[in-house]
Amino acid sequence: MVKIERTPTPPASLAIESQKAHGIYNSEDVIFQLKQDFHSKCYLCELKDLTDIQVEHLLPHYNRRIKERVFDWNNLFYACPHCNSIKKSSIYDEKILDCCKVDPESLLDHIYQDGKVHVRAHDPSTQDETVLRTAELLENCFEKNNTGIRIVQCQERVNRLAEAMNALYKTLEALKKEPSSKRYLCALRGMISREYKFAGFIRYYVRSHLDEYPQLCGKICNRSIIPRL
Repeated sequence: MVKIERTPTPPASLAIESQKAHGIYNSEDVIFQLKQDFHSKCYLCELKDLTDIQVEHLLPHYNRRIKERVFDWNNLFYACPHCNSIKKSSIYDEKILDCCKVDPESLLDHIYQDGKVHVRAHDPSTQDETVLRTAELLENCFEKNNTGIRIVQCQERVNRLAEAMNALYKTLEALKKEPSSKRYLCALRGMISREYKFAGFIRYYVRSHLDEYPQLCGKICNRSIIPRL
């Protein structure tokens, strides 16, 4: 999960639909704007170029009993069905970070290691339930195995993450051998962009291993690209 810059102006359909008895919150203009703002990625697992999407409510509206939440542009998020189904558990109600308002990377460590995903609070002493529940949810999006379908869907995400991480490792090793290579520097800059697939994991790895690549620190470690925490 990474910080998202949401377009401040709500899509026009939301105001229109909110006046209807059974208005919808996923009109075409909403979908297109969410896709653009969220870089075609599920805001939870960061799987990119989704073919099956859902408009997710960060704060639940409890079957429209809280109607203002149904059509609130700032409460609508771009999600895949897999992650959305896991988040529907009531333990996450009103306890997930809003990545459009806070930077999740300053609060969470996204770790891929030995084929497993671990997401933990950056501050190990924190008692902030929103941070802890968000970490739990993100990890479950890759590791929850309570049904056969979820096992398959989680493994697919882990496999795609592994591909992205392996590409990163190869690029970093190439830069170690050719630190002035514009080709590899350009590739790395693309990978550590927030727009890139699984950016939370890739950016965490690079940030955590800058000491191994000191020649890169001045080139990629700055506030506009990938700040140190």
